[in-house]
Amino acid sequence: MGIDAVALECDMSKAAAIAPVVERAIAALGPIDILVNNAGTTWGAATIEHPIEAWQKVIDLNLTAMFLVSQEVGRRCMVPRRSGKVINIASILGLVGGGDPGRPATIAYNTSKGGVISFTRALAAEWAQYNINVNAIAPGFFPTKMTKGIMEMLGDEVANKAPLKRVGGPEDLKGLTVLFASDACAFITGQVVAVDGGVTAV
Repeated sequence: MGIDAVALECDMSKAAAIAPVVERAIAALGPIDILVNNAGTTWGAATIEHPIEAWQKVIDLNLTAMFLVSQEVGRRCMVPRRSGKVINIASILGLVGGGDPGRPATIAYNTSKGGVISFTRALAAEWAQYNINVNAIAPGFFPTKMTKGIMEMLGDEVANKAPLKRVGGPEDLKGLTVLFASDACAFITGQVVAVDGGVTAV
């Protein structure tokens, strides 16, 4: 398509790895205009049995890495240039408790995604003065490595819970992502939009 792309490997759970990968991205392609914070992991365990190491792993990757990447990109690119778009990937499990019978407990994941939502709103308010839009997408169930286990466990129940009677597909996140990354969202900031087939509407 005539578009330059560069793939850079980085363990986002390691704080010391973040500044160098941002530097490499800038060196390869120039200042960062659009940041999509999408790294994530989960852990299924009842709260009273949840290992602290697993809690920290989820929080470090899902929330702390988002803060550190946004901080670095903001400092290096967006705030000095007074423009930019930040798109954070949250989850509908940051909007609801998610305690369905038969579904594994994921308290660290839910907590981290609730944190992503609060982070999005706080950063949007702070960075509005720099003309930087900060929004979040809260996906429902999509077939991914992270959701494979629960989707195999619950089968059709996952799709049937959504009013649209299906799970998300490859095309379902693209439109909102393009909106949040474009000038069409110039007056939209601090918003969290669920892409979940209607699950959070009922």
